[in-house]
Amino acid sequence: MSARGNPETVEIYLEIPPAEIVFIKHIIEAHEGIGVLRTIDRTRAVIVLMVAADMEPHARAILDSLRDQLPWIELPGPPSFRTET
Repeated sequence: MSARGNPETVEIYLEIPPAEIVFIKHIIEAHEGIGVLRTIDRTRAVIVLMVAADMEPHARAILDSLRDQLPWIELPGPPSFRTET
């Protein structure tokens, strides 16, 4: 867990299987208001989930519920490359 820029926003960096980026994006979007997901590195499948600090427990519960379907590794912070748009 790391707060960057805004102390009320938590950024959760994850590395997932590349083929699963769209799947996790749809899951997060289906839970309206949980947060925003951005792809940091499409090749390595590094993503960041940006959530309001008070929504962090809910976001983490969603991620934990996906572990059997979608293996992910939480990264300690942002990688050293730029965000893709």
